[in-house]
Amino acid sequence: MLIAQITDTHIKPPGKLAYGRVDTAPALAACVAAIAALDPLPDVLLATGDLVDGGTEGEYARLRDLLAPLRMPILPIPGNHDERGAMRAAFADCRFLPQDGEFLQYVVDEWPVRLVALDTVIPKKTGGELCDRRLAWLDAQLAAAPDKPTLVFMHHPPFATGIAMMDALGLADAKPFTTVIAKHKQVERIVAGHVHRSIQARVGGTVASTCPSTAHQMELDLSGGKTGFMLEPAGYQLHLWRENLLVTHTAVVGPFPGPFPYFDAGGAAVQ
Repeated sequence: MLIAQITDTHIKPPGKLAYGRVDTAPALAACVAAIAALDPLPDVLLATGDLVDGGTEGEYARLRDLLAPLRMPILPIPGNHDERGAMRAAFADCRFLPQDGEFLQYVVDEWPVRLVALDTVIPKKTGGELCDRRLAWLDAQLAAAPDKPTLVFMHHPPFATGIAMMDALGLADAKPFTTVIAKHKQVERIVAGHVHRSIQARVGGTVASTCPSTAHQMELDLSGGKTGFMLEPAGYQLHLWRENLLVTHTAVVGPFPGPFPYFDAGGAAVQ
């Protein structure tokens, strides 16, 4: 099973740039083209929040147009820039996404790895949280299939990254979440977005990771100061389940020279 992940696409209306500088739509289009050209093609795409920038219907319509070339199912969750109602309407064709209730969280159990979508959003706030109801839901869903490998996907990462500005705007009090995860040994991976970088940590006895943005990246600043954004290459991740092991690859988007052979036509190493 091959799981693709994109995050923090921040699609804006035509003619509008994110932070006055980043044209997020062509950046996403380039990422979509790269994923669509993969061999093998991913079985499913996780879209882990901040899919649009202002939560408007127009932005979601533009997002869906940009994602249209992808042939695999798309599983979205909201981020702090998203609006649940508009997102529900935009992804009404996603049969897993709940069309009622407060939270956009659900379970997909159609592949070798069970996928659990978790909603960490506090409306109109940048930071996230997991209230008692959401944690109880997660605990119950994980308890329902204790023997099946599981991936939990969410927007806000459940660990401090060391990037002070983002940690202050991250998931409030991740300890209860960590306690729940530690009870369920089948959780192979927790994947998130929000911080616009590839970062890994251990959480509750498993591996948690964040995915780079399809647009701009967060400055790698561990000094504790105010952090800006960088026009580093856009990226996405691939989570490969094979032989009872989940392996994560981070890919960058762009035209780069290569691939070049290590060996010549006669089988000798190129010097």
